[in-house]
Amino acid sequence: MEHVNSAQNSTNGSRDGAGWTAVTSIPLSEEGTEPDGQSVGALVRDATTHLSTLVRSEVELAKTELAGEVKKAVKGSVYFTLALTVLGFSMFFLFFTLAEGLAQLGLWRWAAFGIVFLLMLVVAGLLALLGYRRVRKIKAPKRTIKSLKETSQLTKRHKDDEATPAA
Repeated sequence: MEHVNSAQNSTNGSRDGAGWTAVTSIPLSEEGTEPDGQSVGALVRDATTHLSTLVRSEVELAKTELAGEVKKAVKGSVYFTLALTVLGFSMFFLFFTLAEGLAQLGLWRWAAFGIVFLLMLVVAGLLALLGYRRVRKIKAPKRTIKSLKETSQLTKRHKDDEATPAA
């Protein structure tokens, strides 16, 4: 069976149709197949379900990969933590040496240790102030929150569309 569309049957202004050959059209589906009768809504619902499954799978993959990387980071950070602990205890000797040096310069021993203690308090205060200023700059992830709100609105709208019967 030959499919000829109506434009191919026209004569393009000539009365006898000379010069035209019949061109068959290309069917959009194989011959002998019939649509399975699914509505557009059902197809959209299936596509949404598949997309949702795909997104969940991607999130699970990301979680798995990140968990492995976090474990590596934690193991590596243990050594940094140990190094900082040793450094922290070593600082005691630095400050003790500084106080003894001040005492050797002629200050009373108790005054030398008092000066070093006050110096340590000032440094700790400055570091705390710097830390406070950095932490104060931390903001909520506004783009992520906005994206999540938009996604939830789309999901609600999709559920409302499914609940409304077609007229």
